Amino acid sequence: MENILAQAKKVAEEAEVFLVSAEETTVQFEANRLKHIQTKQSTHLALRIVKEGRLGYATTTEPGDTHSLVDNAAETAQFGMRAKFELPSPTTYPHIDIFDPAVESSSIGKMSQLGEELIALITEHTPDIICEAMVAKEIISLRIINSRGGQASYRKGIFSLGIMGSLIRGTDMLFVGEIQSSGHPLTQPREVARVVLKQLELAKNQASVPTKQLPVIFTPRGVASALIPSLMIAFNGKTVLEGASPIGNRLGQPVFDPKLWLWDDPTVAYRPHSRPCDDEGIPSQRTTLIEQGKVANFLYDLQTAALAGTNSTGNGSRGGGLPTPSPTTLIIAPGKTTFDEMVSDIKEGLVIEQLMGAEQGNILGGDFSGNVLLGYKVESGKIVGRVKNTMVSGNVYQVLKEVTAIGSQAEWVGGVVNTPPLYCPRLPVASK
Repeated sequence: MENILAQAKKVAEEAEVFLVSAEETTVQFEANRLKHIQTKQSTHLALRIVKEGRLGYATTTEPGDTHSLVDNAAETAQFGMRAKFELPSPTTYPHIDIFDPAVESSSIGKMSQLGEELIALITEHTPDIICEAMVAKEIISLRIINSRGGQASYRKGIFSLGIMGSLIRGTDMLFVGEIQSSGHPLTQPREVARVVLKQLELAKNQASVPTKQLPVIFTPRGVASALIPSLMIAFNGKTVLEGASPIGNRLGQPVFDPKLWLWDDPTVAYRPHSRPCDDEGIPSQRTTLIEQGKVANFLYDLQTAALAGTNSTGNGSRGGGLPTPSPTTLIIAPGKTTFDEMVSDIKEGLVIEQLMGAEQGNILGGDFSGNVLLGYKVESGKIVGRVKNTMVSGNVYQVLKEVTAIGSQAEWVGGVVNTPPLYCPRLPVASK
């Protein structure tokens, strides 16, 4: 990396070398049986330069070919956008616990056993269910150096355990599932199974809902599948800069219910997207996005922050190309109402556990519409059964402008979203 940086400094005013390597082992189960075990390694090396004020960029998976990397970056600079930022100078980074050696040392045998135990827990409850399960571990190493002397490096581990089950009886199809990820090994399959077994219990009976506006409770998984995608785009500094965010000009203004708080926090220990710095070497920080219903901040990388006349929030992320703003770990603050209290408050309504196709609407405008893949009807304060052939539609900003209650118990969804249930007074429901 030092050699590449030295070569790049000869042809450019500024340069940055980024290297990330990963090793992932996955144990996959299909139709209740072990299907395959796969280990794959990857290395990604990127060079970003500023030449005559313009950005040049090149990437390779062959770290030995340094001359081509520098030449390609220099060639792209003549067509690159104007660089409005300065690369970070040497700085200190927060200490965040993100590497547990036990993840790396988890054996394939133990991982296979976890998958088998998880499937057994589900099939013992429902013998005719067909399960797909996954147990995975990934070790990621990252290093960044730049021409201003800035440098950062870290190593982290991610362990994931998940299961999806399908139960087909005639024309009736039921889908249940749960996936959890952590910076620690997940050694208790019962924690994952507990979620799925609860879904199966609640789905034992069937119920129908009328086509009309109904009160709706989004479980943590429902919040993540229906509401979070639009918010992720709206708070992205690039979307704001392009004028496409519905809340881009509402900074400091009340847009959401005053009970609502949301923040992005890559400093939470042992979360999959936690890190001491972003992919540009900017120190990680907690960034409040919604504060008592008001738009508090947006997420920026170096370039979009400079164009917007502000500072990077440490959210520069690379998906194989130039850094762009991206959320890390989204957290919605819990409220004071239990889930059972929410349910008992509803005379007739719906609980949404999983919405399918929610992102097919005008996601930029906050619209969502989709089939209730897994949801339950509430009658007289009790969950009475699973709904079928039911669709809901709405707008994230309307839903979150008037929230009846926020749950007191938050849960991690996929290891990257932490949210309590949200109780909304009304939502259009269509059933056939």
